[in-house]
Amino acid sequence: MSRIILMTLSLIAVIVLHIAAFFFTLNEHSTLEIANRLPVPFIPANYVFAIWLLIFISLFIWIINFNKRIKLMGAKNLNRITILFIFSCTLSIAWLFSWHFGIYNWAIIFEVLLLIVLFACYTTFPKRLNELSGRIPFSLLIGWSFFIILSTTSYSLMFHEWSGFGLSDPSWTVFYMTLCTAFALHFMYHYRDFVINLLYVWIFVGIAIKNGTEELFISAAAIFLAALIVACMFIFWKKGIEKLRAVA
Repeated sequence: MSRIILMTLSLIAVIVLHIAAFFFTLNEHSTLEIANRLPVPFIPANYVFAIWLLIFISLFIWIINFNKRIKLMGAKNLNRITILFIFSCTLSIAWLFSWHFGIYNWAIIFEVLLLIVLFACYTTFPKRLNELSGRIPFSLLIGWSFFIILSTTSYSLMFHEWSGFGLSDPSWTVFYMTLCTAFALHFMYHYRDFVINLLYVWIFVGIAIKNGTEELFISAAAIFLAALIVACMFIFWKKGIEKLRAVA
């Protein structure tokens, strides 16, 4: 019971701080106010960040189900998941404070560590356990964390007036989106994980909406990559159905 209390309190701390930072201020500025301070084309429209609501709800559902499964899990696995979950909450808070206090290099480091911890949680579940009581909340967090790493890196480089090796901001934005696409398709191929792919479709549409016709190259690339992900999901899902029929 104590491990559930600790995990729940850790999650509540993350939620309270994120709500305070998003809707009010932390260090005199809100999270989105800082994000919109620089014209970073890789950062999507503000509505995309509503994904946090879905992430938090899915995590609460996961904790409830985790409590029900405790008796079915070994002590070693229980301790591993508990420690990793609490550590992930700590890193999420550390990233938030780093972002709000302008320590962007540390924000990237904290987010990379968070991604590693989340993947360690992700791999504790059976490979095909893609449900709310399994790895879906961690799929959302892993996909979102990878995006945050790239967006924070893009923001930090613009903040420090990096030349970009001669490449334009639109070119780097398309490169970041291509990395996200490859990241998502990797999880779909190896884990049959469609959640991360849907997340990036949501993000890419937000990038297209924000850039609009002012950055048509970015918007067109975002829509194209979103359509590519959807097409790959359909093909992969169709092949999965065909395999099941063949086995039956």
